[in-house]
Amino acid sequence: MIGILIFPDFQLLDASGPISVFEVAARCAGKPLALRVLALNAGPVRSSSGVEMMARDFKSANAITTLVIAGGAGVTDAARCEATRAFVQRLAKRGVRVASVCSGAYVLAEAGLLDGRRATTHWGRTRDFVARYPRVKFEPDQIFTRDGNVWTSAGITAGIDLALAMVTEDHGEEIAQEAARHLVLYHRRSGGQSQFSSLLELKTPNGRFGALLSWARENLDAPLTVEDLADRAGMSARHFARAFAAETGTTPSKAIERLRLEVARERVQSSREAIELVAETTGFRDPERMRRAFIRAYGQPPQALRRAARAG
Repeated sequence: MIGILIFPDFQLLDASGPISVFEVAARCAGKPLALRVLALNAGPVRSSSGVEMMARDFKSANAITTLVIAGGAGVTDAARCEATRAFVQRLAKRGVRVASVCSGAYVLAEAGLLDGRRATTHWGRTRDFVARYPRVKFEPDQIFTRDGNVWTSAGITAGIDLALAMVTEDHGEEIAQEAARHLVLYHRRSGGQSQFSSLLELKTPNGRFGALLSWARENLDAPLTVEDLADRAGMSARHFARAFAAETGTTPSKAIERLRLEVARERVQSSREAIELVAETTGFRDPERMRRAFIRAYGQPPQALRRAARAG
């Protein structure tokens, strides 16, 4: 049985997205849906949007084998709640598969379940999360992570990807693909794909390295090595790399690759330029290198994205 843990001011889609995935997957597998929505107190629980969801209390969790914790504006209070932490710890100790969507990772972290484990959360909470939980092996650039029996996902819709991965584990790839088709998903993202919303944070003009990244985006055909960037920032390469990672939650090389991917994707989808020319002028140089980067990031090669854009 699957449990969905919510709390006052939870993010509705953090809960309803996985619920819909599990519902459709059960139907595709020809099995009844075994799912309960749980909260500290039974009854209607108000989401941050004002929409309420009915929940049972923690005493109804005896048969739970998977627990998914929603995130949302109220997660700070939920993570500080001793009864909620004890509940999550008790289930984890029992061997239950536990997961978080978006900022629900704070509940797992406060319960001590992420210490020494790989984990992720919404890109916008990167700096705060890293500062609060230094013992977590934080991976800011993932759609979702799995470390043993503990799963975490990025922001909001990434909970759907996490749930589909769980469906794959429980029912197999065929059922997961069928469920994704029923949900009319463009494609099912793997956990290793990037949270591309993090580009918004990387490019904020008020950030310490905002101007540098804006310049880099206009000069993608240059090598843009760590040494090049550090020199422009007026810092030593070592100090720059450390400061950049602390500021943005990612490495300089990954940030540059994301910028290259963003511009390359725009040109692949909106122009008829040869793929080789796009690769050359966006700094990938080698079309095969760009193809591999596209697959890691988008799950598809450039040609597939171009065909989809034209068909659309």
